[in-house]
Amino acid sequence: YEQLMELYLHLDETSVPPAELTRPLWERLVNDPDYHLIAAEEDGKLVSTVTCVIVPNLTHGPRPYAWVENVVTHPDYRGRGLATACLEYAKEIAKRENCRLILMTGSKLPGTLNFYERAGYDRTEKTGFIQYL
Repeated sequence: YEQLMELYLHLDETSVPPAELTRPLWERLVNDPDYHLIAAEEDGKLVSTVTCVIVPNLTHGPRPYAWVENVVTHPDYRGRGLATACLEYAKEIAKRENCRLILMTGSKLPGTLNFYERAGYDRTEKTGFIQYL
């Protein structure tokens, strides 16, 4: 938990939220069979992670979808294929659950967008919108 929260600082977070807010949520998530926290470790340190959530769905067959989020690798460990391996594992989970994969990113960096395309994601297939409330 502590290592994950520290790693999330390399996403877009500016500080680690208070444990009294995140610890109960953490307990809920690790006990949710549809929530998959995929992680890569090196030397006992969490250095890359991907979240994959299976969402039941009444359409497309009905066929669930897998939502991929929070893709992050510690800067000191980038370029080693760790995030790619995490994304591949998410794809295995999605195949097992008969899902299609959906990934959204807030990044506009060409390198990040190209990384997702190399991983098999198509940025032209759908249009994503977000509304913060």
